Amino acid sequence: MLFHLVKKDFILAKKYLLFMLVFAVIGPMFIFSKLGFDNGSFTSFLITVLFTEYILFNMVSMQEDKYRGSALLCTTPHTRNGVIKAKYLFVLVIFIGSFLLFNLAVAIGSSTGLARLNINSIGIALLIISVFFGILIPIQTKFGYEKTKYIFFILIFLTPFILPTIIEWYQSMNFNINFHLPLPQTVMVWMPFVISIFIILISMIISITIFSKKNL
Repeated sequence: MLFHLVKKDFILAKKYLLFMLVFAVIGPMFIFSKLGFDNGSFTSFLITVLFTEYILFNMVSMQEDKYRGSALLCTTPHTRNGVIKAKYLFVLVIFIGSFLLFNLAVAIGSSTGLARLNINSIGIALLIISVFFGILIPIQTKFGYEKTKYIFFILIFLTPFILPTIIEWYQSMNFNINFHLPLPQTVMVWMPFVISIFIILISMIISITIFSKKNL
């Protein structure tokens, strides 16, 4: 059932799907060429995946709002829980796809210095995505697409200007903060993934609770 709901989301986003697939490959190389500090590969990937995720998710939300898609889905055998879970799965599928296409960009643009991400960097990127959509989906579920679209639109399109500045500032300050937790290094590396799952689960529960009580 979830598969069909996620497939439906990709069909709704098909107008921009091909463009975003190309952007997921070209974007990291272009952004990386404009950055002049370490962690440029990570920043390039993060900005690209944020744009890709938001534009596709936003397109689906706009179409559903226009044609009252959620209300119509609730008249089918699909449950309200399933409708919400599909939104989070849709975001995860896009993240995985963007990561695979980023590796293609690395292979194409390796001569420029664009490098593969390590497990920790992937986890941090997923954590940031989880926080963003973990906030976006419950708010959009509560107040609707029209009332929230401009807030997140401004945030996402300020990212290319704000994020590199924050990272460059962080590196220039030479912070040396070490958290000595009694955990193996392998566990520490995978910790961002664990936190991401926790955030998504909490966000999903909140969204399901809101949607179950919503009068469509």
